[in-house]
Amino acid sequence: MPHKFVVGQIVDLTPSTLRQAATGKYEIRKLMPVPDGGAGNLCYRVKSIDENHERVVRESEISLSEKSVPIPS
Repeated sequence: MPHKFVVGQIVDLTPSTLRQAATGKYEIRKLMPVPDGGAGNLCYRVKSIDENHERVVRESEISLSEKSVPIPS
């Protein structure tokens, strides 16, 4: 199963009470390897302009943003 998003796309992170994360847009920085056996949820390394670090999220936790251009580094 291929990844739905590509490096450089801007996505929205789905809010969750289980995760402390900055609101706003996130840039896809890296496609993570497919989990063992190809089963499970694909993952991405993403970066918010409002945070100093990157985070790993599941494909089910993000959606394509209306503004899908890279965030300035």
